[in-house]
Amino acid sequence: MSNIINKKVLLTVLILGCFLSTLNQTLLNVALSNLMDVFSVSTTTVQWLSTGFMLVNGVLVPITAYLMKRFSTRQLFISSMLFLLIGSILCAIAPNFTVLLLGRMIQAIGAGIIMPLLMSVVMFIFPPEKRGSMMGLIGLAVIFAPAIAPTLSGFIIDYYSWRWLFIGLIPFVTIIILLAMKYLVNVSETEKVKLDVVSVMLSTLGFGFILYGFSNAGSRGWDDNVVIVMILVGIVATTMFCLRQIKSSDPLLNLSVFKNKVFTLTSIINMIVTMMMYADMVLLPIYLQNGRGFTAFDAGLLLLPGALVNAFMSPVTGKIYDRYGAKPLFITGLIFIIPSMWVVTDLTETTTFIFLMIRTIFLRIGLSFITMPLNTASLNSLPRTLVTHGTAVNNTLRQISGAIGTAVVITIFSTQTTNHVESLLKETPNASLEAIRTLASILGSSDAYYFMTILAVIAFVLTLFMPSKNKVKQLS
Repeated sequence: MSNIINKKVLLTVLILGCFLSTLNQTLLNVALSNLMDVFSVSTTTVQWLSTGFMLVNGVLVPITAYLMKRFSTRQLFISSMLFLLIGSILCAIAPNFTVLLLGRMIQAIGAGIIMPLLMSVVMFIFPPEKRGSMMGLIGLAVIFAPAIAPTLSGFIIDYYSWRWLFIGLIPFVTIIILLAMKYLVNVSETEKVKLDVVSVMLSTLGFGFILYGFSNAGSRGWDDNVVIVMILVGIVATTMFCLRQIKSSDPLLNLSVFKNKVFTLTSIINMIVTMMMYADMVLLPIYLQNGRGFTAFDAGLLLLPGALVNAFMSPVTGKIYDRYGAKPLFITGLIFIIPSMWVVTDLTETTTFIFLMIRTIFLRIGLSFITMPLNTASLNSLPRTLVTHGTAVNNTLRQISGAIGTAVVITIFSTQTTNHVESLLKETPNASLEAIRTLASILGSSDAYYFMTILAVIAFVLTLFMPSKNKVKQLS
């Protein structure tokens, strides 16, 4: 009986921590327009609050497999929560943009550790036939947080100060640290493993430069020397990192996980779905606020119903996964996602609020069939010894694809908006510049959604190559 209680208590504390760190990750999405005015910074500078967060995450996650071997569950969880607490305090008192960004980076260190830790714990304490349901419960927390974040932050920004976004986190994080100190137990044994410093440096350079290059492509353009050099250096360093991992007897990140067909396929689908998800979370608020003049709170309200449906469907799809396997879920999910992307490729200044809300609900139903089952399917296909590495690889790919997806979509949006401003000025020279800019912003959003529709179709085609549940058993 105590074992059951321990599992419940352990998961509850971890899920609460994960909820707060995920909430914090998306809390600023609808606040970016407001912060641009507060600190007098450009769109591309303010985007660093999201991109910088992902950058630190992306750099840190490859090291999580080592951290999970070297330190106990308890040590890692409490440390990550302390980083979240210190970062939140810094953000809350930030006198300028630099301090705010520094606080976000410190928060990101905490967030980078939590998700891989939580997934590995589930893989260690539950048998394969229960993991889908458990991942579904985690999905409830992980998806519920970004579900309420835009509405919550929109409300706080419209009626209070942006500082309350961070002040509000501080007591909750403190309570979770105290709960963890009292109830958290260690799941796996720690080992005295040596840290491969060269690999850490290569992964930091590689992933850091790739993320930085893609993030700057939006503002500087893809032909900018800095962008090209950053991406090339990142690719070279990442290649050297990968070669070093393949040759090493005790790699920092065990890339042999890619020898598994199911893991590789789910990883590619995961990257595409993550690109779409992050891009939509950035693009829709931009369209609503810049193109339509909605407030941050309105933008958050529009996203809320879909995200709530997504969160509460997560445990259901987890149970369906345990029964039927991944393939039917992925196909069902993409049948919802593809039309949801297609219907917003012709946005206008009269597209109704209700239409966009229903479209977002459809998109989120689709995502609930994919996000957590995707993680479960990829990790279930691995032997127990490779689970921590699989988790780290999964999360690294998610961070990178999230940053790349956001950067590419912002680039398409910015470039197309500029092109539309030029052509509209020629067509209607007497119209006000403000009206032209607004219309160009709407047309730019539509163009970016074309790109996301293509991504959804590619994911669907890849899904058809997934083996069925019975075949997965035979392969493993």
